Amino acid sequence: IAGIAAAKRTSELIPLCHPLMLSHVKVDAAVEKKGVRIVASAATTAQTGVEMEALTAAAVAALTVYDMVKALDKSIEIQDLYLLEKTGGKSGDYRRKS
Repeated sequence: IAGIAAAKRTSELIPLCHPLMLSHVKVDAAVEKKGVRIVASAATTAQTGVEMEALTAAAVAALTVYDMVKALDKSIEIQDLYLLEKTGGKSGDYRRKS
């Protein structure tokens, strides 16, 4: 929920990021052996990329997980926030190499 809310407010959180009407936001969190993997996606019908909205959703979701478990271990780290893929927008499509 925190990630979705953050995606919708990206323009308020990131300077010079313009507000967008999002048609889709999804945040998945999976518990893994060494932590929690968070993957966020966002979409719009406008002709622009929404990678900042997806990245903001993932970052705030990670901060929320930290807040929920910090009583167990204060040395928790948030690591490796990066873009996997994007389509549309002025700069075109992008897919991270494996």
